[in-house]
Amino acid sequence: MKKLVYLLVALTLVAFAAAGCGGSKKESGTSKPIKIGATAGPHAQVVEAVAKEAKKQGLNVQVVEFSDYVTPDKALADGDLDLNSYQHAPFLANFAKQNNAKLVPIGKTILMRMGIYSDKIHDLKAIPDKATVAIPNDPTNGGRGLGLLEKAGLIKLKPGVGFKATVKDVVENPKHLQFKELEAAQLPRSLSDVDLAVITMNYVMSAKLDVKKQGLFWEKDDEPLAVMVLAAREKDKDNPTYKKIADLFHSQAVKQYIADTFKGTIVPAN
Repeated sequence: MKKLVYLLVALTLVAFAAAGCGGSKKESGTSKPIKIGATAGPHAQVVEAVAKEAKKQGLNVQVVEFSDYVTPDKALADGDLDLNSYQHAPFLANFAKQNNAKLVPIGKTILMRMGIYSDKIHDLKAIPDKATVAIPNDPTNGGRGLGLLEKAGLIKLKPGVGFKATVKDVVENPKHLQFKELEAAQLPRSLSDVDLAVITMNYVMSAKLDVKKQGLFWEKDDEPLAVMVLAAREKDKDNPTYKKIADLFHSQAVKQYIADTFKGTIVPAN
């Protein structure tokens, strides 16, 4: 009988020990990774820097790279990602509305300014009549590009259209600009075929365009559409771990990485 009691006690102690070991493994960072989607290039690079800092805090962050603007949001909505970092809030809202997806921004990440670029023209005042201008063909960035052309004094849009503007909303076009709508990723390659192209900064950098030589005009740093966000599913918007990751985009180490790597082309969003 005593042997049976001793055996039961021993088994109980083993069970407690096993439970204790399981807890320590979770605390040591072997838990399920937090998957963050990002487009290849600057966005992914910054998220990698965030992942490095997260590791120091015991967080296991895995970066998943994409080559387009739509798939990361689909993956987040489907639960294949926990977060993503590559877009501004209006683009996220447009995707959510069109796809009935409950996705929300939970923090600001970096500034990615859109600009007007050219291989042929070096001054906005020298733009010829009937110049061809390439703009993004997606709804949000297309309107954003037209808005930038308006800010540059090249066209005027119907009042109140904002970033939802289309070519049909151009009400004044003194230079008789001819608009060519292209996939955002193709815009840098279009420079040899058009007079001007309106390009987001991530594609400027991935195509290694010379910002000083080819750039003519840019969005201001406080332009809402230039502010990139960290997105999550709405049910996770108050997740403390995800909020901690959002804060890491503004940590001193990540700020220094951005400064050293991008030399002022990309800066943290305030």
